[in-house]
Amino acid sequence: MMFSRLFSLLSFLSLWRPGVGNLNHGLSANSSNSCRCVPGDSCFPTADTWAQLNTSLSGRLVNVVSSAAFCHAVGCTDAQWTSSVFRANVPGAMNQVNWEQDYFSDPPSVCFLNSSDSRLPQQCNQGSGDVPLYAILAESAEDIQAGVNFAREYNLRLAIKASGHDYLGRSTARDSLLISTHSLQGILFSDDFVVGDTNHGSAVTVGSGVALNTLYAATKAQGKIFVGGTAATVVPAGGYVQGAGHSALSPAYGLAVDNVLEFIVVVANGSVLTVNEIEHSDLFWAMRGGGAGSWGVIVSATFRLYPTFNATVCESVIITTVPAAMGAVAAVHAKHIFDLDALQAGQYFWVVPTGVMVSDAEVIAMLVSTYFPNNASLEDSEAAYQPFIEEVGNVTNVGVLNNTCAVAQINDALNSASDAVGTDLVMGSRLFPASVYNTSADAIGDMYTALLENGTQYILGHLVAGGQVAENADIDMALNPAWRTAKTHMIIVNNWNDSFSIPEVAAQERLFTSSFQRAALTEIAGEDSGSYTNEADGLEPDFRTTFYGPNYEKLEAVKSIYDPGDLFIVAAGVGSERWDKAGFCRV
Repeated sequence: MMFSRLFSLLSFLSLWRPGVGNLNHGLSANSSNSCRCVPGDSCFPTADTWAQLNTSLSGRLVNVVSSAAFCHAVGCTDAQWTSSVFRANVPGAMNQVNWEQDYFSDPPSVCFLNSSDSRLPQQCNQGSGDVPLYAILAESAEDIQAGVNFAREYNLRLAIKASGHDYLGRSTARDSLLISTHSLQGILFSDDFVVGDTNHGSAVTVGSGVALNTLYAATKAQGKIFVGGTAATVVPAGGYVQGAGHSALSPAYGLAVDNVLEFIVVVANGSVLTVNEIEHSDLFWAMRGGGAGSWGVIVSATFRLYPTFNATVCESVIITTVPAAMGAVAAVHAKHIFDLDALQAGQYFWVVPTGVMVSDAEVIAMLVSTYFPNNASLEDSEAAYQPFIEEVGNVTNVGVLNNTCAVAQINDALNSASDAVGTDLVMGSRLFPASVYNTSADAIGDMYTALLENGTQYILGHLVAGGQVAENADIDMALNPAWRTAKTHMIIVNNWNDSFSIPEVAAQERLFTSSFQRAALTEIAGEDSGSYTNEADGLEPDFRTTFYGPNYEKLEAVKSIYDPGDLFIVAAGVGSERWDKAGFCRV
C-alpha cells in the first residue's frame, strides 16, 4: 500500500481552500493439547525455562509490550508514533494499532497512547493487549529454529513479525512467542541464479527483514529493479510475496509471486528447507499464493531482477463535493482504463475524504498515480493518460486541482522513506475482472456513488493486474486464479480512533461484511471474484473460497505434510477454521 503518499497528498489538500460483544480468547487454564499453553497452565514454561532459552539465544529473547506501553515507558514523538520505520523496530508494535488491542476479552485488555483515557482501566503492563509475551530477535536461521522448536515443545501460540505491516493482524497474538525477523538484513546479488538445470539469470536473495525501501536503494546501485510495492517497510520476503505481492510494475512483469525463485524456510519440525521448483516443490507451490504465516518462518527469498529504467509518473488530484459527480469520474476512469495497456502501465486511484469543507460539504478527492515503465517516453505516456483527464474535465461539479507527468528513475519513483501509520483500520476488498470494465463502466460509477452517499470513508483502487499477470496464468502455484482474469484490486477501508467505544469498534470491524459494502463490490465484480489476502477482511464468511479459490483442498494437503500440528495458524490462513479466532483452542 502507498498510505504515506496518500497522506502527503491529503496534507497538500488540507492547505488548499477554494475561492478565498463479548468475545474472548478462551484462555482459561488448561493442560489439554486441544489448546495452546498459556500463563497459569501447568504446561507453560517456567521462568527458569525461559531464562535457559534466552541464554541459548545469547540474550536475544525480550519482553514484549504494545506500542502505547512502549511509548509510555520511553517517550515517543508524534512523528515516531506514526512512522512505520520506528514501529518496525518495536517488537510489539503493529502499523495499525487496533491489532495490538484485545477489545473483546472479558474484561478487555487495551492500552491507549493517551494514558488519561478513562473509558477503560489502563492496562499498559506486561501482557496487555493482543501482543506477545516474549519475542526472539532472530539474527540467524538457528535463532528461528530455536524459537520454532521451543514453541512446538511447549505447545505455545507462535507469531511471526517481519515489519508489522499486516492488515489482518497476523503478526501478533496475545500470550504468544513472537519470532521477529527484522534483523535478517542480508542482500546477495547473483548474475546467474540456478535452480536444478535452469539458469534464471539475474536475481537477488534477501533476508526476511529487508524492507522495500532498503532493497530499492540496493538494486538501484546494481542497475536493477524488482517487482515491489510503494510501502517503505513492507518486507518482500515475508507475507507480501506469500499472498501475491502486487505492484505498479505487475502489468509489465507480473506479481511478486510470479518472480520468486526460491525460499529458505524453517518449518514446524525445526528443519531449515530450501524450497523451489525442484526441492520441496509442493511447499514451493503452496507458499506462492497460499497466504502469509501458514507455512513456516522465512529466512530468505530469492527474486528475479530486471534492468532498471526511467519511468514516466503521472499524478492527478480530481475534486468534487458531490458524491454522484465522483461516481461519474469513476465511470470515466473505468471507460479509459484500457488506454494504459499498450504501455503496460500500473496505477493507484484512490477516492478519499480531504477534511476540506466547502459550503458545509466535504471535498472528496480522487488521487491518481500512474507508472509507465520500460523507458516509456513522456510524450507517449501523456498521450495515453490525457483522454481520461480531458473527459473528466467535462464532468459537472468536478475540478482537476493538480495534473503533472514527470520522468523518474523507477527505483526512486517507487521508493519512500517511511509510511504514515499508527491508526486503527480494517479493510475489505475484491478483485475486479477485466470483463467488468469492458461491459459495466457505468455500473462501476454507480457503485462509487452509492458507497460515498452511504458514508464509505476510503475507496482504494489498484491497476495491478492484466498484462503479464494474465499471461502468467500457466504458472502452477497456489495463487487464487482470480488474479489471472482480474484488472484491478479494489479496497474499502473503515477506520476509527481511540475515542470509540468497544461496541463502536466492533461495528467498524464488521462493517464491510455486515453492511452493504461487501455487496456493493460483489454485485459488480461477482460473488466469486476473489480477494487479495494481504489487503482484505479476515471476517470474510467464506475465506477459503474468497482468498484461495479452488486451491484450498490442495493447500490443506500440503499443510498436513509440513505442519501437521498447526503450529502456524493465522487469521483466515490455511487450517485456521480448525481453531478459535485467537488461534488458541481447537473448535
